[in-house]
Amino acid sequence: MANNKDKTVYVCDYCGQESLRWVGKCPSCGRWNTMKEMTIKAESPSSAISQSALKAAGSSHQGKVRPMRMHEIQADAEPRMDMGDQELNRVLGGGLVQGSLVLLGGEPGIGKSTLILQTVLRLKGKRILYVSGEESARQIKIRAQRLGDCSTDNELLILCETCLEEIFDRIEETHPDLVVIDSIQTIQTQTVESSPGSLTQIRECAASLLKYAKNGGVSTILIGHINKEGTLAGPKVLEHIVDTVLQFEGDQHYLYRILRSIKNRFGSTSELGIYEMRPGGLRQVANPSELLLSDNREGLSGIAIAGAIEGVRPFIIETQALVSTAAYGTAQRSTTGFDSRRLNMLLAVLEKRVGFKLAAKDVFLNIAGGLRVTDPAIDLSVIAAVLSSNGDMPIDIDTCMAGEVGLSGEIRPVSRIEQRIAEAQKLGFRRILVPAANLSGNFSKAGYSIELVPVRRVVEAVRELFG
Repeated sequence: MANNKDKTVYVCDYCGQESLRWVGKCPSCGRWNTMKEMTIKAESPSSAISQSALKAAGSSHQGKVRPMRMHEIQADAEPRMDMGDQELNRVLGGGLVQGSLVLLGGEPGIGKSTLILQTVLRLKGKRILYVSGEESARQIKIRAQRLGDCSTDNELLILCETCLEEIFDRIEETHPDLVVIDSIQTIQTQTVESSPGSLTQIRECAASLLKYAKNGGVSTILIGHINKEGTLAGPKVLEHIVDTVLQFEGDQHYLYRILRSIKNRFGSTSELGIYEMRPGGLRQVANPSELLLSDNREGLSGIAIAGAIEGVRPFIIETQALVSTAAYGTAQRSTTGFDSRRLNMLLAVLEKRVGFKLAAKDVFLNIAGGLRVTDPAIDLSVIAAVLSSNGDMPIDIDTCMAGEVGLSGEIRPVSRIEQRIAEAQKLGFRRILVPAANLSGNFSKAGYSIELVPVRRVVEAVRELFG
């Protein structure tokens, strides 16, 4: 006989591991005090969808689903909606797929709502339902006026509601092409007896929205907050349900924002979108390299230029270093936008393999522009900036570099070297230091006007830069 009772489970809010009883340490990810209680209703998670809404969405459960042979399955290209934003289209994989469920996460105040609102304001010929559980209609109108686009020909409908059942009723009445939920943590369904934002509420509401999006072919964007650890609230519960997870990140003290794709069932997760925060909203940055470089770096020591790759997008960044005598006897190591452990490793390589004694000196490293870069190809520029500051010897402003540094002091090859060289050439650099291994084999120097300087070890790079 079927069991119609509700079931209580404990779910890790970091990795999504389920357990029938509470445990202090998650057996999957090993984190402590992350198991949260969740009630699974006996009814289907999609019970919040009204029958009329399901009918309007074209849901049909008549007949049983049968297995199909591979050659019988139709695999046409997914129809996509042009969002009118090249950066957003790139990260989505070419546009928003019809009937997809997209989750956009980020810190409070980073610009998530601004990004989505300014995007939907520019969509013409589409009916959009913007559901806000955090702001009033008047607040949204004031923000739209600040963004400078409140034209009357835009079919943007504003709904201030937190009840999921009411939201489905309004969706049934308006038949939108796109639904925006801001934010998923504020939405609640009457089928679950828990507060909004709880793990159970988030899971039930997201599952109901997913079923409606798939049945009706209505694209849905969910806006979600991140917790103090930098992950989405209810992270794995949401990530397992949605089709695409986008992360909007950046430092509020800097102008630049980065849009990353963490999960994408309809495209690559290697793409990257860059925006600049302005009083009138977010501006797309088509060429971030020009904005990340200082114009007055001539004659300044401690600055090295690197050819980096974020996702599949190349850009030129400025690495800044300051080396000074330790004032209090204990040397400090401070980094901004770079892994501090990797900096310590590079300093150890300099001391062991090159002979520079930096153990008694403070080293401060900064990636200009507020970006955080994880590309190992900037190792060579980090070492060059440190040595430039230590000896107060400026590096030629027409020189940039790309290369990963190994523990033996060798310069290891890096990926997508052609894109790095082409980006440096486009910005007017005359010389670039690259790993010698990248120039061997089938690599062709034809078509490059920039001088390619192969280096095999850190000692050779130091000799090329400082003589």
